[in-house]
Amino acid sequence: MVIKVFVATSSGSIAIRKKQQEVVGFLEANKIDFKELDIAGDEDNRKWMRENVPGEKKPQNGIPLPPQIFNEEQYCGDFDSFFSAKEENIIYSFLGLAPPPGSKVTKSPEEASSLPNGDVVGEAQGTPEGTEKAEEGGETEAQKEDNEDAGDLPESQEKNTEEVTKEGAEGDAEEEEAEGEEEQPGEEDEEGS
Repeated sequence: MVIKVFVATSSGSIAIRKKQQEVVGFLEANKIDFKELDIAGDEDNRKWMRENVPGEKKPQNGIPLPPQIFNEEQYCGDFDSFFSAKEENIIYSFLGLAPPPGSKVTKSPEEASSLPNGDVVGEAQGTPEGTEKAEEGGETEAQKEDNEDAGDLPESQEKNTEEVTKEGAEGDAEEEEAEGEEEQPGEEDEEGS
């Protein structure tokens, strides 16, 4: 099965170009085989895409904009549905593909089969709550290492701060003295008034 991504290579819309780049870049990065079909330079591609986007998925003006994604002849969706599937980590089911072996991709609710006790096959126990708690209270190894390194910083920063403060105070005092010398004649006039 080949994923078909309909794009407009000469689109004047920056938003459309960015969306196309995001879809194509994601597919390339995940080594998903796809074919990029230009609707700007090929009237047959444009006509085929417009005819095969389901009516309920077409915008109000009736002309679907790229990128539009198909798995062979089967419509997968537009950029918004692609983005949602990517965010929900169900991109392979969105594209109608089997996840690669060893991937940690969760199945969409329609694909997952339920066990008699209500649990879903392939779903870890308490995954949503456990993940949230780990994110809230726990630290990753990288964060722990950063915090350990950061533990050494405050002492050295304090020393630097003290030195800067002393230097700054001395510099300020010198400036005040210089200003005071300039203002002395003016001060006599102010005091006498």
